[in-house]
Amino acid sequence: MNVNVHSIHFDADVKLVGFIKEKLSKLTQFHDSILSGDVFLRLEHDGEKHENKVVEIRLAIPGSDLFAKRQGKSFEEAAINTVEALRSQVERTKERLRNAS
Repeated sequence: MNVNVHSIHFDADVKLVGFIKEKLSKLTQFHDSILSGDVFLRLEHDGEKHENKVVEIRLAIPGSDLFAKRQGKSFEEAAINTVEALRSQVERTKERLRNAS
């Protein structure tokens, strides 16, 4: 799976990019035909709250795209939550494919 990480208005650390790619690569266990993933990392100004790290991930799979967006206190936390949301979407998509056959 090809993963592109885009950090908007800042430079993402190499360790963070590696962490995100590692987490995304585990989704291939649930759906083997994931083509690519686009990850967008962004800082939002949310006033007093410190959950301003936003991770958006779009997965390209045959037939459609899956998308999830989560925010958290750190990019790692937001990435884990986003990948978990995508995992459930991938499992549902795979189940629909099995039932359609």
